[in-house]
Amino acid sequence: MTWTVISDNRSNNPELETEHGLSILLQTERHKILLDTGASDVFMRNAEQMGINLSDVDYVFISHGHSDHAGGLRYLLEHNQQARIIVSPDAMSGKFFSKRGNLHSITTEWPEISNDRLILIDHTYEIAGGIQVIAHISQTHPMPKGNLNLYVQDANGGFVHDDFSHEIALYVDGLLFTGCAHNGLENILAACPWPVHSVVGGFHLLDGLQSDEDIVALAQRLKTDYPQTQFYTSHCTGNHVFELMQTIMPTQLHPFTCGTVIK
Repeated sequence: MTWTVISDNRSNNPELETEHGLSILLQTERHKILLDTGASDVFMRNAEQMGINLSDVDYVFISHGHSDHAGGLRYLLEHNQQARIIVSPDAMSGKFFSKRGNLHSITTEWPEISNDRLILIDHTYEIAGGIQVIAHISQTHPMPKGNLNLYVQDANGGFVHDDFSHEIALYVDGLLFTGCAHNGLENILAACPWPVHSVVGGFHLLDGLQSDEDIVALAQRLKTDYPQTQFYTSHCTGNHVFELMQTIMPTQLHPFTCGTVIK
């Protein structure tokens, strides 16, 4: 198994572009899976720069409906005629907004996708051999404070707090992809019934919104409850949050940036 970060907020390679978005290519012996598509076509340009061919990707996993994770899908479909799209129907039908700063839409503009290419997920389900999708994650552990700024529009045009029923997680051969982990990292881990050796994705722990005490307590619980698991994060994990967590889990927590390749 190999995973490669194609698009992210951060890069240590000046030849690769950054954006507020996330896209990772996961390659196994049987499948080539694109995990989210970033906000734009940045991931396509970065893939070309890295010599990565996306035309033979067989699955695209969209973790939730926000445009920084699904906005690039239209560009992939212009170059890939075979990939099946794994997504929650709530992600495709919802109207999503952020009140960080001024109220603004973060709804994805979905391209036309033929029904035979759509895999709509409304329950935990095995897509193909070894590809498990986790849906409707129970929220028994603390939720990220950043969610308080995120809303969906109801049928009357009002704004209600997003409950993130549209967020799904993907598990393949010990790797758990969290997308943004809006449901909370611990809740996603608790919803996964299979052994996890690597957690990859954003943690939605934003600088200035989570107290240091909360972050330290979370890191201590992860270290205690998942001592054999490695955690890889960037995108929506703040720099201060990462540094603070790493003081607690120095051998378990790792950063990634555009171009990171892990085998």
